[in-house]
This record gives sequence, structure tokens and C-alpha cells, in this order.
Amino acid sequence: MVDTHGPSTNTPFWNINVPPSQHTTDCPSYLRYAFKNDKDRQILSTPDSEYRRQSWQEVQQIIHDNRLDLFLRVPSDLRRYREYCEKLVEQYGTVMSFVMKERLRWGDVVAKGKAFECPDDYTILYNDWPYGIDSRIVHLVIWNKVDHPSEPITSTNPNGDLTPEARKQINDFVDETFASVCGKENVIWFKNWSSLKSIHAIEHFHVMLFDPDREFVERITHGDVPLAEKVGKAGEIK
Repeated sequence: MVDTHGPSTNTPFWNINVPPSQHTTDCPSYLRYAFKNDKDRQILSTPDSEYRRQSWQEVQQIIHDNRLDLFLRVPSDLRRYREYCEKLVEQYGTVMSFVMKERLRWGDVVAKGKAFECPDDYTILYNDWPYGIDSRIVHLVIWNKVDHPSEPITSTNPNGDLTPEARKQINDFVDETFASVCGKENVIWFKNWSSLKSIHAIEHFHVMLFDPDREFVERITHGDVPLAEKVGKAGEIK
């Protein structure tokens, strides 16, 4: 039997971090997936006040160990993320369609050149729904029309890691674009495993910057603002 309650309360997980006046008897449709997802159900069962953000050192270790599954979102942010994704699917058909049309404003994903050669082939934006990490860490996503090929999935490479050439291309780009400004010790990047990708059809990887100059971030993202800062609170998202 699935435990639907928070760790120290009789309140069902879908009512945690929600004002009592907005509690519901039934689980909202956008959170029903959590009945079969132990990790997310545990997060959603945690009051925001008990959540501890992951430090820069922890973030670096998670990426170094390739344990991307250990990244977490603030409980109320996870709830808003799932609610917003459901509404995007209702309106656009898929999250990918929304990203292409509204965030990237790309008509196609046909590259004009090789990796990072043409500025029109890639875009740097905020991660719309960042993890629950130290608030000084800026989480960006580099969307690319050029594929970054991975090695075939095998017993020794179960996650399909990048080819050496692709990894070098990204490393060089990250060093030139971010580390040269923020300092190599304040920059780290990763690419989600296929099993963790929320958007499969558009090539992208993640860059995290520790306490960067905000004017630099504004310039490189062309003044982008993450969706998490635009949409309403849980239950108020439109």
C-alpha cells in the first residue's frame, strides 16, 4: 500500500504546502503520477520549511559522481512545475512544442554550421524550473540545434555518456563562454541522461554558475527570466 501522507502529519502529500482553505479530498490530476514515483512523493510530502537547499559543494559532487537523479526541487516548486506542465500539454500538445514556440522561438532545428560555430544554432536561457539549490547558483540551459552524440548504451555505459569529441566540444564552449568570465572553479556543466530528460527532441545541456555577475548573466541570456518567476502560486497557474 502506498503511503500518501507526509512524514509527520496525517495530511495527504498533495495537500502539503497548500493553505488549508485549498485542501482537496482527491489528488489533483497533475500529481497522481507521484503515487508510483517514490522520490517525488517524498519531496511533495515535505514542508518547504523542512527542505534544505543543496550547496555548491554538493552540486559539484552530484555532477562529478554522475548522480543527477539526486537533484531535487523545493517541494512547492515541484508542485508548481507539475501543474504548469499539465497546462502546457493541454494548450500546446507537448512541452517540446511550447519550448520551440514560446521559449526558443525556433521554426526548425536545422543547424547552419557545426557545434557552436553559428550563434543562430544555439540559445542560452535560464532553467525555467531550477533545482532546490543554493540561491546564489544560477542554472542555465544551452539549447543547441547541433546534436551532441552519445556512446551506445552498454553494460559499462548504461546511461549513454557523451562521445569524447562531443564532451570536448562542450568543455571548450563552456570554458570560453563562462569560465573565462566567472572563473573555472565557479562553473560546472552536465547533460541529462536520456532517462532523465523531460524534453527529448531538442538537444540541450545544463550549466551552473556560482554567484556570477548578474549583468553578465543578463547579457548572455538576453534578459531572460525563468518561468518559475513568472507564473502564479500552486493552484493559481494559468
